[in-house]
Parts: sequence; C-alpha cells; structure tokens
Amino acid sequence: MATQSLSLSLSHFFFLFFLTSLSPVSSQCKHPPIIFNFGDSNSDTGGLLAGLGFPVNPPYGRSFFRRSTGRLSDGRLLIDFLYQSLNASFLSPYLDSLSGSKFTNGANFAVVGSSTLPKFIPFSLNIQLMQFLHFKARTLELASSGEGSLINEEGFKKALYMIDIGQNDLADSFDKNMSYAQLTKRIPSIIIEIKNAVKSLYNQGGRKFWIHNTGPLGCLPQKLWLVQKGVLDQVGCLSVYNSAARLFNEALWHLCQELRTELEGAAIVYVDIYAIKYDLIANATKYGFSNPLMACCGFGGPPYNYNVRVTCGNPGHEVCAEGSRFISWDGIHFSEAANSIVASRVLSTAYSSPRTAFTFFCQD
Repeated sequence: MATQSLSLSLSHFFFLFFLTSLSPVSSQCKHPPIIFNFGDSNSDTGGLLAGLGFPVNPPYGRSFFRRSTGRLSDGRLLIDFLYQSLNASFLSPYLDSLSGSKFTNGANFAVVGSSTLPKFIPFSLNIQLMQFLHFKARTLELASSGEGSLINEEGFKKALYMIDIGQNDLADSFDKNMSYAQLTKRIPSIIIEIKNAVKSLYNQGGRKFWIHNTGPLGCLPQKLWLVQKGVLDQVGCLSVYNSAARLFNEALWHLCQELRTELEGAAIVYVDIYAIKYDLIANATKYGFSNPLMACCGFGGPPYNYNVRVTCGNPGHEVCAEGSRFISWDGIHFSEAANSIVASRVLSTAYSSPRTAFTFFCQD
C-alpha cells in the first residue's frame, strides 16, 4: 500500500512538473507572435468542423473547453499548449468564418484527415498552401486600403511557419494494403510535397520554419485493433508501422538539412515528435499514465478499447472517467494530459535540431 501511494505521488509530481514548465514566455518576444500552421488532425483546432460542418460530438472537448470545438481530443492539442507558452490566444482555423478573429496572430490551415498526396484533394498540404497564398494576398490588400489591425508584410516575414503532416500518407498506404517496399518508394513523393511547400513559403518571404516529424504510428490503438496479427515490438506496438514512420522521419530530417543549405537566411527547426511520444508510451507509468495502448474513449474495453464501428462520440461509445490518466483519447489522437507532456518536451529544446527555443521567431 505504501509503495502504491509513493507511485501515485511520483506520478502527481511528474504531472505538475510538466504543467509548470508550460509557463508563459511572452516576455522573451520583442513583437507579438504570429504563426501559420499547416497539418492534419494532430493540429486542427476546428478546421474540419468549420469548413465541412462534420460533427465532432461530446465527449470531445470535455477536459478544458467543456464543449466540443472540433479538436480531436478531450481538450487542448500540442499546438494549443505551444501557443499558450507564448501567452497568446489560441490559433483560429482559417475556415472558421464565425470565430470573430481578424487572424492578427496568424491562422491555422490544418484540417482533420489531411495528407500531402494526392496534392489537389481538399485539404492536402498543397491546398492549404493555396489557401495561405490567398489569405496573404487578401490581407495585404485590405491592409493597404487602411485596415491597420491586419498582418502587414513585415508580420508575414517575421512569422513562424509550422508544418506537421505525413501521418495520414503513411496510414493511407497501409490501408491500401501496400507492401512495405511499395510504401518506402512513396516516401520521397511525400517529402517532395513538404519541400515544395517550404520553398513556396520561403519565396513568399517566410524565413522561420518549425517542422514536426510523425509519431509512432504503430502504437495507435486504432492500428493495433485493425491489425490483429502484426508483429509487435517490446512495448506492444506494430513494428512495421513504426519502421515506416522512422523511415519517413529520417527522410524529413535530411530534407531539413538540405533546405538549410538551399534557402539562404532561413531557420529550419526539425522536432522529433516520434522520440517524445514513444518514450511517453514506453515509460507510461513514470509519467502517471495507465494502459498506454488503450483509448479512453471508444468501445470494446481492454486491450485497446477501439472498434471502427463504434468510435468516440458516436452512439454506444464507452469513455473513461473524467480525470483518468490515458495517453490515447480516441484511439488515434492524444489526450490533453498527454499533449501537455509532449508540449513540455518540445519546449525543452532537447528534441529540436538545432536546439532552438520556441520563441526564436519572435525575438528579432
């Protein structure tokens, strides 16, 4: 009993430590932070809901917002915690016409389900880039006509451009029953789309880039439920899925190195999200989490609490008690508690190459 109490105390300590590390650092910014984000459901703050009206039902949003906001979590996402670390308001979805935002702190182009390929299907990375180009042109047009509160040319130059995409490209390849060899041949095409996006943003004046690699795909309860007879690693994750994610991440890392030499004056930070998330899953008890490969919200109970026919937010779903310590929220996306720890690790600079404070873009 004493041992169990000590374990709970340590877990509580770790949780408080990570939340404390998210204290605002806005005093380090010499000008208001502006961020433009491109990505998928890992960073969508309501784009799918606003753009297509696709329902994201409770209990999504229960832990922080106390209502569904279109985020695929019980609360805040990694991008929300990063923005809060700047003491800035949350980033509004570009597609949300009712948010009342003038997007003075940037815009979020990420939409659930987005990938890099095929490049002309909403809301692929290429489409998100086209939306940004329209947004910038229209914003500058309005600013030149006397609307002084909008982002000006200098603001676009000083902004941070975040990219967090690729997971759906890999998942789609597996869903189409591609062999591992076929998938590896597809990775260069995914990387080219990311390269083209960065170069296009650079040609528009962007100089500060923050690029996340993809997490351990084989540790998602959804994938584990779908692939019943896959080879598992020592943690219980699908080896071939994680191998594909690592291969993609290696190619992305090399791309960032290449772009640093090609794009004069550009600062490109590569962030190892995979290492952060895999460590969190492999050492879940150290951080106060239980059942690291099981969804809080889903159906079916242990070991994964996931069923593609009864997903979170739909009739018949089962959800853990509020305040429970689960890493996976719905079998695909992280819980707010897990996202807070991922954010603290990102902010530590230990997983960034080169090691760079998140505030670097607003210090000049």
